[in-house]
Amino acid sequence: MGRRGTGLIEVKVEAVLIDSSTNTPVVLLRELDGQRVLPVFIGPMEASGIAYVLEGTQFSRPLTLDLMKLLVQGLGGTVRRVIVTKLEQETFFAEIVVEQEGKVVAFDARPSDSVGLALRARAPIYVAEEVMAKAGQVIAPEDEGRLKELKAKLRGINPEDFGSYQM
Repeated sequence: MGRRGTGLIEVKVEAVLIDSSTNTPVVLLRELDGQRVLPVFIGPMEASGIAYVLEGTQFSRPLTLDLMKLLVQGLGGTVRRVIVTKLEQETFFAEIVVEQEGKVVAFDARPSDSVGLALRARAPIYVAEEVMAKAGQVIAPEDEGRLKELKAKLRGINPEDFGSYQM
């Protein structure tokens, strides 16, 4: 479900995986009304932060993106959406769109931080159509089953296994 006339495609976080060829975490963003996924390579700490939210892990103290959400809310703002806006030289760019008292401001951000904050704030995630056209991939029906199997296996993995960083 895109935003009509805006060139944006609404996506959801399909999975956080480890790319076996590079041993690097990747978040898969799947379009809601389509077959494409956008693989975005991210750092191990960011992968852990996203995985924690997906698994519903709670901490006694806020992590960085939890704190960011609390700051936005505490200052009377709302995270309205995040957008993966462009792809340049194999680097994705994103924006976090915040509204406060009727004023809307877009902040430049990394996609990993944007996605992590959107999940925490329950804000929609969008990808610019030109980005999806350039880097999106269609998952073949035979790969859907393998993706589901892999996701089932990953449910048993501790998010800290994504890297040697301590939270």
